[in-house]
Amino acid sequence: MISPSPQLLARSQIARDRRQLARYPRLLPHKIERMQASPLAFLRGAAPLFYTVLKENRALLPPLPGRGWIAGDLHLENFGAFRPGGFDADHVAYGPNDFDDAAVGPWAFDALRLATSTLLAARSSLAGPRALKLAEALLDAHAGGLSGAPTPAPPRLVRELLERVAGRKRLELLDRFTEKGKGGRRLRRGPHFHDLPRPIEAAARKAFAAYVASIPPDDRPPAEAVVVEDLAFRVAGTGSLGMLRVAVLVAGKGGPDGGWLFDMKEQGTPSPALLLGRPALQPAERVLAALRACLEHPPRLAGTTRLGGRSLLVRRLAPQEDRVDLAKASPADLEEVVIFLGALAGAAHRRGATTRAAAWTRAQRARLLDGAIALAGLHEATYLSFLRETA
Repeated sequence: MISPSPQLLARSQIARDRRQLARYPRLLPHKIERMQASPLAFLRGAAPLFYTVLKENRALLPPLPGRGWIAGDLHLENFGAFRPGGFDADHVAYGPNDFDDAAVGPWAFDALRLATSTLLAARSSLAGPRALKLAEALLDAHAGGLSGAPTPAPPRLVRELLERVAGRKRLELLDRFTEKGKGGRRLRRGPHFHDLPRPIEAAARKAFAAYVASIPPDDRPPAEAVVVEDLAFRVAGTGSLGMLRVAVLVAGKGGPDGGWLFDMKEQGTPSPALLLGRPALQPAERVLAALRACLEHPPRLAGTTRLGGRSLLVRRLAPQEDRVDLAKASPADLEEVVIFLGALAGAAHRRGATTRAAAWTRAQRARLLDGAIALAGLHEATYLSFLRETA
């Protein structure tokens, strides 16, 4: 029997969230509400729990070959569209988009978590046998990516998303997150943006200036473009709630409609450290190294800085950032997207490999799927216990 019990896991998750959100207790109800949405939403917000279960139940993770940079928190909703660096304004990439929990470790960690998320997502719209077949197809596609097979063409839903976001303008992003006033634009206060305490705001300005100074001269924007117009505490994500996150509005191209938006996000110890140990790199440097290793075209202007004792990843926000809404996908579309994501994950692991290995055999993938089945069942049971505990 898997241990601990679902009830104990649910209670430990609630206790962990209380500790993580101690600095920002008003965000606790927001995180609970997001995790109550579905078993997949619960999985998204509980990466440390996933690795706690693996630590207590080593048989769930077969000793498969292959090691390198992994996302650490890979699931179906951690893929999306983004603007890569080194391209014109219309180019949009699609791939893994969250490396906060990245580490150097076994590829099997990511594959197991991705397969578990597939089973949880598929069970909401597919019959059991079809959900299992989809998880098998996901792991087959991952093996293809590991072997260096060409990445398949984007399926219809991804293709339509890329076509739709490619035409988005910077002004759309500004209108979404900012508002105009007598002194120009400012970040719109409300559910997603709050005022920063004055000491943190002053430190955040210095941290952003240090980030700008760290950008290679050939890539660094003109000084007048990165003059800070406004800063705010940003509320976004699920698992990362409780970490300091600062939105920065800068002058950009100038004028009320020329601004650029940046995100400075505190990084901590990655969830896989429960099994791998604490990484040697500083948290934000670790995340930056992972996305540069795993992505063919990393996001533009990604960098790092420090705010007091906190290590922050900095990136420029783009209107192209979006993802496929799997909850609204038809069964046929869901299957196409999941297989495509499996291939992207395998290709990312191949790029970030530190120890080369052949693609896993069908028998090895079957053993991995056995672990995903057990974990999906446990997460669904823990989700139900979580609902009872937070009702």
